[in-house]
Amino acid sequence: MTFINPDSEGALEANTIRLFESLGWEFANCYHEICGENSTLGRETTEEVVLEWRLKAALEKLNPDVPPLALDLALDELTKDRSVLSPVRANQEIHKLLKDGIRVTYRTSDDNEAVETVKIIDWENPDNNDFFLASQFWISGEYGRKRADLIGFVNGIPLLFIELKTSHKSLKNAYDFNLSDYRTTIPQVFWFNGLIILSNGSKSRIGSITAGWEHFAEWKKINDEGEEGRVSLETMVRGVCEPAHLLDIVENFTLFEARGDTAKLLAKNHQFLGVNKAIAAAQHIKSNQGKLGVFWHTQGSGKSYSMVFFSQKVLRKLPGNWTFVIVTDREDLDGQIYGNFAATGAVIEEEHRVRAQSAEHLRRLYVVPSPDRIRNDETATHGHRALRVLEGDLFQLASHDRQMYQRK
Repeated sequence: MTFINPDSEGALEANTIRLFESLGWEFANCYHEICGENSTLGRETTEEVVLEWRLKAALEKLNPDVPPLALDLALDELTKDRSVLSPVRANQEIHKLLKDGIRVTYRTSDDNEAVETVKIIDWENPDNNDFFLASQFWISGEYGRKRADLIGFVNGIPLLFIELKTSHKSLKNAYDFNLSDYRTTIPQVFWFNGLIILSNGSKSRIGSITAGWEHFAEWKKINDEGEEGRVSLETMVRGVCEPAHLLDIVENFTLFEARGDTAKLLAKNHQFLGVNKAIAAAQHIKSNQGKLGVFWHTQGSGKSYSMVFFSQKVLRKLPGNWTFVIVTDREDLDGQIYGNFAATGAVIEEEHRVRAQSAEHLRRLYVVPSPDRIRNDETATHGHRALRVLEGDLFQLASHDRQMYQRK
């Protein structure tokens, strides 16, 4: 039996693997993987980063009424070479395909044109997907060959990338000397990436493919009950990599912000937990008498991004004809929030069509049962005029200095 030093990277990896297995992930050590003939995982070469055997099986399972030709076209579209694109542009393109499915056009046996949308991931039923964790996974690129510590595949797609360091080493080394090298040497694996985790056991951080070190964040709570693991890595794995949580983050808590160079943004722990708690309340809006509660933020903790995550998940997940009204107490804040919604693609209309300049303008933009439901109201505590939306069929999501309302 091989002895593993309890303080080594190998021990940390073994403990991490056991955590994943307890969450229902299948596991294989791929150090001695065979490619080509008699392939272990179905890869022809180590340049391939999608496990096509698993992907094809998932496509057939999730699209039982779609003909094989359409499935093959979808597989080809998803796995095609995107090296001419920037890594973030390739990632954004694939992220959209994963979320919305792949629309393919083909000719039937009687020579008619047919169109199908092929589902890649079952977002509604996590257990209906294939979760596979590979350790010591070899990947070759134009500039060399690397071995990733852990990669998590969902239906054969490498959504999760984990880099581990020994406990006595600075976690920042994982970013500076490993991840930065991987991004250059094996960029194709990051075209498909949903999120990246760096950990030395006692410290762990999560980030996106575009995030600088300063934007890699801790994940402090497993759930909204405040549960924590015994060490940071346990909290991270159980809080982020539990299958339903991972799919929720990739589907509903990921944004691409276009301000100059496109940046990929992931929700922080408090945003993930807080927005999901508000979503749960929205699902019982009638019994809650139109109230969702208060979601407090400290200054600079991403209130406007929480609003984007909330509104986008409501639109995607909750049936209904939803309208959102955001009320602010400062012009600069109003512009900032509009800018964040626009830069992340949550608002695509021109500013004058969605941003009210007065109560009368709001009346024209926002259709309500009767005009007296919106009024000018003097706010004594701040000494300024604010638009206030009266209660009724509206609910409120509030932070320190702003309110979000929604009408169904």
